[in-house]
Amino acid sequence: MATPKKADSGVKFTHVDKMFFPEAKFTKGDLIRYYIAVSKFILPHLRDRPVTLIRFPDGVNGEKFYEKNAPRFAPDWVQTFAVPRRHEEGDIRYILINDVNTLAWCANLGAIELHPFLHRVPKLDQPTHVAFDLDPGEGSDLSTCARVALLVRGILDPLGLKAFPKVSGSKGLQLYVPLNTPVTYGASGAFAKAVAELLERTHPDLVVSKMSKARRKGRVLIDWSQNSPSKTTVAVYSVRGKSAKPFVSMPVTWDELKRTKNARGVRALFFSPDASLKRLAKVGDLFAPVLKVRQALPKVFAAQASPVEPSLRRYGEKRDFTRTREPAPSKVTAKAKGTGGRFVIQKHAASHLHYDFRLEMDGTLKSWAVPKGVPTQLGVKRSAFAVEDHPLGYLKFEGTIPKGQYGGGTVMVWDIGTYDLLGGSYSEGNLKLMLKGKKLKGEWHMFKIRSDGGKDVWLIAKSQVAANPVSARQDDSSVLTRRSMARIAKDNDAQWQSSAR
Repeated sequence: MATPKKADSGVKFTHVDKMFFPEAKFTKGDLIRYYIAVSKFILPHLRDRPVTLIRFPDGVNGEKFYEKNAPRFAPDWVQTFAVPRRHEEGDIRYILINDVNTLAWCANLGAIELHPFLHRVPKLDQPTHVAFDLDPGEGSDLSTCARVALLVRGILDPLGLKAFPKVSGSKGLQLYVPLNTPVTYGASGAFAKAVAELLERTHPDLVVSKMSKARRKGRVLIDWSQNSPSKTTVAVYSVRGKSAKPFVSMPVTWDELKRTKNARGVRALFFSPDASLKRLAKVGDLFAPVLKVRQALPKVFAAQASPVEPSLRRYGEKRDFTRTREPAPSKVTAKAKGTGGRFVIQKHAASHLHYDFRLEMDGTLKSWAVPKGVPTQLGVKRSAFAVEDHPLGYLKFEGTIPKGQYGGGTVMVWDIGTYDLLGGSYSEGNLKLMLKGKKLKGEWHMFKIRSDGGKDVWLIAKSQVAANPVSARQDDSSVLTRRSMARIAKDNDAQWQSSAR
């Protein structure tokens, strides 16, 4: 099939003879030809999904860059959708590849790789499937990933969940569990994380669930974190720019994965663009069920099925709510956003003993870790490290967090009460506070001094006059239950439900 001079829209293709994969003598024109030929198979999987393009203007031996925003020169007929930025003001105008002309136009930009989100617009918080991204560490390969994929399937089958595998076109593979039912990333991410951590516990020599490269040697990372509204995964039928030769992310069968015990079986799962088109002509779209099969996650994850406040996503991603009784994140109501004025200080014996200081603002708890506690004497400044926002349910959270979970250890409600904002604002990095707690009363000043490795570092100091000192007995007593840290640890309750007000 010859590369067309231009698309149906009238857009001309440029530099079609440029060598994109020199070792395979695969040109930019060949890339355009492939995407046009595969369009009837790839477009249903891309439809209405915002896409990140990975562009290689000079091929795989040149520089590459990620493009989220549609370029200013994009033709009017290229559909886009504005997605609010998650950490700053403004929108990202993502491209929607809903037709062959847009697909070919992206290929003409040198977009070798196409990475869509797991959701469709306009439902940005509703994934259509769960993705398990299996990434081999040093000393592992596609054969190792296949073994892990079969272990994942062994968990999914008893739950009545069908999964469909595809090779990544590089070293690993992905498993997609179609949902196509109302669900949130909070639920799908928690489910994927629970599966990954279960396999890590039962097969520690084969599976890891955390990104640390040191721990991944000889093992496979089950990257559950891909189940996030801010992350993309390479599209099925996308070409990859990972090696000197072009390979395609292709659906495979479970029987093919079982045959990867030898090198021949592994080689059979690397598909060139031409081989991919021949396979599609023979077997069709093996990933078509991912678009149609309707499935529900286990009910244990229903607690996270409600929409999650964007500022609480990081909090939710760090925790497995099937193992910890910490309050799950949810959508903050307009009424809650209009309230404020409560604070809590929790004494927290995790890897290191510290105090967590939290202020109710805009429906969540702005939070800091204060290693040495809130000072009571004038002239003493203590470091306060900003951490992720916490849900309001954390105001009275006291008990134990299981070992191995984020922040695992003993938590005491050390002080609780209300506060007045006397001046400044959180966004300015300057807060003048009047605390009215059961232990702490008076004025304090908090101010941000720097950002250290992406974390904001603040200082907190006593203002006006010194506060009454806290005795050793008071320091080891909960204001809710009068329990000591040792007693809370001994009780080992996942969450103390107090009737105190």
